[in-house]
Amino acid sequence: MSGLQQRTVALAASVRKGELSARELAVKVLADIESRDGSYNCVTRLLMHRALEAAERVDRLVLQGQDPGPLAGVPFGIKDLFDVRGEVTTAGSKVLANDPPATQDATLVAHMIAAGAIPVALTNMDEFAYGFATINAHYGNTRNPHAPDHLAGGSSGGSAAGVAARLFSIGLGSDTNGSIRVPASLCGVWGLRATQGRLSVEGSYPFVPSLDTVGPFADSAGGLKASFEALCARPLPQVDVGSLRIARLGGWFGENMSAPMQKAVDTLSMALGATDRVELPEVARARAAAFVISASEGAGQHLKRLRTQAADYDPAVRDRLLAGALLPSTLIFQAHRLRHWFRDRMHEAFAKTDILLAPALVGEAPRFDQPEIEIGGKMVSARANLGLYTQPLTLAGFPVLTVPMKVPGLPLGAQLIARPGREDQLFALAEKLEADGLAEARLI
Repeated sequence: MSGLQQRTVALAASVRKGELSARELAVKVLADIESRDGSYNCVTRLLMHRALEAAERVDRLVLQGQDPGPLAGVPFGIKDLFDVRGEVTTAGSKVLANDPPATQDATLVAHMIAAGAIPVALTNMDEFAYGFATINAHYGNTRNPHAPDHLAGGSSGGSAAGVAARLFSIGLGSDTNGSIRVPASLCGVWGLRATQGRLSVEGSYPFVPSLDTVGPFADSAGGLKASFEALCARPLPQVDVGSLRIARLGGWFGENMSAPMQKAVDTLSMALGATDRVELPEVARARAAAFVISASEGAGQHLKRLRTQAADYDPAVRDRLLAGALLPSTLIFQAHRLRHWFRDRMHEAFAKTDILLAPALVGEAPRFDQPEIEIGGKMVSARANLGLYTQPLTLAGFPVLTVPMKVPGLPLGAQLIARPGREDQLFALAEKLEADGLAEARLI
């Protein structure tokens, strides 16, 4: 059993009151990861020294009667594309293994530690964040804690699965095309893709610079909000949740769902009074544009290394990067034009609503030995298509919060989308859903 019996907010309160030693908790968490992570492969490296250093600082501040921070003693995992002082940032690849260690923490890592959180581990990911599955040729595959023969999702799968397995309370991830939203949904935890540009990407290894976004996973809606406030280094304003207007995305986002997902989203829509339907235009083209921009910019990040280290790349990632390098400039230009057009259409969609609701995925986590999902009556590759509902929204850069719906069977997640900068509205609704028993993190 995990040593994390309290969820984020309660855990931090216990440490702040001096009821729980941050150092003793860190030691217990590190030992727990060592003994249990073999079943899931969420973690690539333990941060033993950094964890104890941060925990001792928290305990010292508590003893001195000083404020140790709102996340005092809370253990967090870090996707291995964020710099951590003294560690090599591998971005899930062997290609970077011989690079020099980072000389300072990424901005978000530093903000978490300043808030009292304890960095305990670097987490597994798809190589260079290019994937939806956390299937990694170098560090192995991350398994879903709720069913280890099923995918955890990606590319931030190690962070999401680690929260679900109670290895740590918060996980840092990145989301370009769905890399927070997909694993949050499959693993049954809360996740946030922040408004693009709101959280700093400084000190994180880039995948697609014009689309890359970062954010946290957490074990509760309150924990997600607390971690986001720590990452922003400022509190969010209060929102009257009763005044929020909620609508449901239709069209593309109403097709291809499995029967359990359809039922879950229908139930959530009814509970929220989301009777209005909003349909975005040209969603298929928006998804295609996201593919083109991702492939071309991703390739641009790696051409120099591919000339000398091609054999060190995961073959599946290498082939996609090489294909991206061959895309014609006219196609890339058209993709960016569509991006700006689609962003305008997204803004128009919020003319009469504050929050849009959509499924995060077509259904539950696929099996490793049957990595397919059904789309349009055909079985297609899960690795390529898990972003069916997340990838189109990428183009607009709006904030999206993943809700772990309360369902039987394997976890299912929904997306809540708000205007840029209105994460406060998303958190207000998320906390209400949790309080009303309509959503809850699935932890083992």
